[in-house]
Amino acid sequence: MSSNETYALDVSALGYRYRGADRAALADIDLHIEAGGFHALLGPNGAGKTTLFSLITGLSRLQEGGVSIAGLDIQRQRLKALSHLGVVFQQPTLDLDLSVEQNLRYFAALNGLGVKQAKRRIAEELARFDLTAQRRQRIRQLNGGHRRRVEIARALLHEPRLLLFDEATVGLDVPTRQQLVDHVHRLSEEKRIAVLWTTHLIDEVYETDTVSLLDKGRVVGQGTCGQLLQARQADNLKQLFAQLAERDYADQAVAL
Repeated sequence: MSSNETYALDVSALGYRYRGADRAALADIDLHIEAGGFHALLGPNGAGKTTLFSLITGLSRLQEGGVSIAGLDIQRQRLKALSHLGVVFQQPTLDLDLSVEQNLRYFAALNGLGVKQAKRRIAEELARFDLTAQRRQRIRQLNGGHRRRVEIARALLHEPRLLLFDEATVGLDVPTRQQLVDHVHRLSEEKRIAVLWTTHLIDEVYETDTVSLLDKGRVVGQGTCGQLLQARQADNLKQLFAQLAERDYADQAVAL
């Protein structure tokens, strides 16, 4: 493609090293996600996933390379770029003592939505996530799956071009986790929203998803899940990752 304006997320030659560290936390990272694309970032703990998210969201300053969101450079056009971004972090960030609706209204106000627009968008997202009946319940009264749905609904209120999920299914039971993964895949396809989904759980990746396998701060494999498996003649992602990273992950049976 001729221009990063065609990408919802364009990460090029990204590198980052923490002060005093023996090796770079990230080295020469390239990620390009189009509208409606679902990109899974797989890697064990310590691979660099959290550092990458910190750089994309502007929580850490870039050292090497560049990041653009919807064609906007996050260094030169930071606020405009981040206005196209929705994030669901690993750690819950909802106010437990506020209701579902109050949490959403507060976020809408922070993002500059007018009262009428906020009311309409909140109603739409509550309906999409089957949360209308819970709108007046306090967050602490909801189970983990419902809380995650509220967080995703909140991230969608300002209609972002890109959604980032940082280990968003941590702590959920398997059926709830699968429902959430299925829902986000459908959302990406139907609303043409680009998704960057970080995880260490291989069952959250569909065969048609684009995958980046991250190990020790480097991308050791990239392509659709099906393409990578076929190219390396691997039976599954766990086996593929072991080949590419040249080490055994048998002790991480539930993950890689």
